[in-house]
Amino acid sequence: MASPKTINLMKTHALFLLDEFHSHNVYGPADRKRLEALICTPFRFLTQLTILEDSHDLSEVEVIFSSWGMPLCDETFLDRFPKLKAIFYAAGSVRLFVTDALWRREILVSSSNSALSVSVSEFTLAQILLSLKWTWRHAADTRTARRMIHHTPPGTYDSVVGLVSIGTVAKKLLSLMRPFHFQIVAYDPFLTQQSARELGVKLVSLEDLFEISDVVSVHTPWLPETEGMICGHHFNRMKPGATFINTARGAVVNEPEMIEILKHRPDLYALLDVTWPEPPPPSSPLYDLPNVILTPHIAGALGKECQRLGAMAVDEFERYLKGKPLLGQIREEMMAMIA
Repeated sequence: MASPKTINLMKTHALFLLDEFHSHNVYGPADRKRLEALICTPFRFLTQLTILEDSHDLSEVEVIFSSWGMPLCDETFLDRFPKLKAIFYAAGSVRLFVTDALWRREILVSSSNSALSVSVSEFTLAQILLSLKWTWRHAADTRTARRMIHHTPPGTYDSVVGLVSIGTVAKKLLSLMRPFHFQIVAYDPFLTQQSARELGVKLVSLEDLFEISDVVSVHTPWLPETEGMICGHHFNRMKPGATFINTARGAVVNEPEMIEILKHRPDLYALLDVTWPEPPPPSSPLYDLPNVILTPHIAGALGKECQRLGAMAVDEFERYLKGKPLLGQIREEMMAMIA
């Protein structure tokens, strides 16, 4: 299994391989300056398309800095990089480019997923706080009535927040929720009771979580085992006025069943930053239901937040050069459990 090794800084050849937009958006001026002292210059930027047309010799490249737009690392791709030792991926999931061929060659892969989780968890916390005040219902009813309409929401004190799956994002979210007086319950079949106690959450069944929570927030990875795991009967068990938040993946929800319940339960709200398919087709009822708030997958890094991902990739590269353990290393055995 690949592990960090100290390498000769003077012989480190690197390549940037990502979408052109993200080459400017992710690796900011400060991090490029840091890299000037660590890799051979000048910097070389390629994309999925331009690398196919590029005639330069890539046989000396030892490190690839990437982000969204990383090509599939199959045998054909890797044959062009016989000396490749590491890929530093300034984004989240590595599923779109990782292959068995990459693992066989023991190429180290580091993801900035933990940096990305900061943006997602901040966005989710904001949605939780607004949901516990019934913000969207108050706004809609006030606009319709053309006067101030007041409901009686649960509020933030001692309300129940349910987290479906406790991965990187949910753990970061838990740290952000510490100042608030929430009761936090969680469903995660892989989380031990001891770990749950250490995180300050109470483990419950998925059915009970939907039944007792004022807000349900989904953080489940999209795996074959999780497709459609949240069904209509889960939504039907929700408290009057409860809110469902999904910033994970749309495919973990049985959307047709969810839509049917939302049609008959106008008291519920669904805040969907992800759907399946994404975006929904123009004919989807999700655009029309008044108790659905659709956002275009904005929970992740946007604007300057993207530079947090590039900064982590460069941090990881520095650890790699010093032979230190990496914080974002992805190993082959992890792939069955992560998004």
